[in-house]
Amino acid sequence: MNRILLFFSFVFISGIVRSQESTFSEDSLKWVPLYVKASAYNSLAGQTVGNPALSAWGDTLQPGMKAIAISRDLLKLGITHNTPVRIEGLDGFYLVKDKMNARYRKKIDVYMGEELQKARNFGNKYLKIWYGVPIDKN
Repeated sequence: MNRILLFFSFVFISGIVRSQESTFSEDSLKWVPLYVKASAYNSLAGQTVGNPALSAWGDTLQPGMKAIAISRDLLKLGITHNTPVRIEGLDGFYLVKDKMNARYRKKIDVYMGEELQKARNFGNKYLKIWYGVPIDKN
């Protein structure tokens, strides 16, 4: 029984990692800098309306994912669903998986799973991000 549980846990975690694999190469992107206000959020019932793990684009958020939500004004810059984003002070890149309420401007929310204290410690700050824009090879 424990081996079966271990096996299914491995399959589940592997699926999370695979779902975050990029379908792009970093060489095919131009990294555009932008200064934004940043905060953090969790998939907890008190922080959202409806299912706390369901994003605005229909993705299911899982603890451990490197995901962000963006303010809707950033859509005009070409930052959209699954756009890769590098964040000053954080390792790797994050994928845009969620949209914020229309009242926010020039803002991102970094997904912190269910770790409420980690999100609180992140706080609110202004920082630099770089978002990946596909390079036109024509």
